[in-house]
Amino acid sequence: MTAWPTTGRSLYAVGSDVAVPGAGVLPLHAAPGSRRVLARVGPRTAFGSPTRLAVVGETGGWLAVISAKLRNRVRGFVPRSSVRLEHVAVSVEVDLSTRRLTVWRRGVALRRIGVAVGAPSTPTPQGLFAVTDELSNFWPSVYGCCAIALSGRQMQPTPGWNGGDRLAIHAGTGIGAAVSTGCLRAAAPEMRFLMRTLPLGTQVVIHA
Repeated sequence: MTAWPTTGRSLYAVGSDVAVPGAGVLPLHAAPGSRRVLARVGPRTAFGSPTRLAVVGETGGWLAVISAKLRNRVRGFVPRSSVRLEHVAVSVEVDLSTRRLTVWRRGVALRRIGVAVGAPSTPTPQGLFAVTDELSNFWPSVYGCCAIALSGRQMQPTPGWNGGDRLAIHAGTGIGAAVSTGCLRAAAPEMRFLMRTLPLGTQVVIHA
């Protein structure tokens, strides 16, 4: 087993690797060497961004990756030889209890940002996720100037909402309160900083 960051603290200190698929379709297997395929990803995401898969482990020449095509906490496996690896020096920590987002780079806190989090009836899911898309002026009446889509899925459906169940960080109000339908909200200037700073594939730890 290759040494990869296994805790939030080690992730914040060193960053992580990102798998870059080739031009074809890449199967995500259920386990190293397994013939069972959980999902398939192409070179572009559903929102049109280049596909980047955050790497969380390696064993026997297979990489464990995070993908929006999989359920929360479920990992897919791809042969290391089928992707190109890049290193991402930054990572994100979201503390739901303090309602604060911290951007880390090699153990240094670059910025701490107040955020709105999910209301008690629609809580923000906890776990390890990854940045999949960075979208400007995407449905601005809902997401404001910009939205960063994450690999995670919302825990509770919102009645009357037909915009899907993807977790995101986006511009909005209610900073410092538990008022959202599950997404994280930040002020527009902070969102623009995040859009400039976080590469696709950046890992995001959300905890209580």
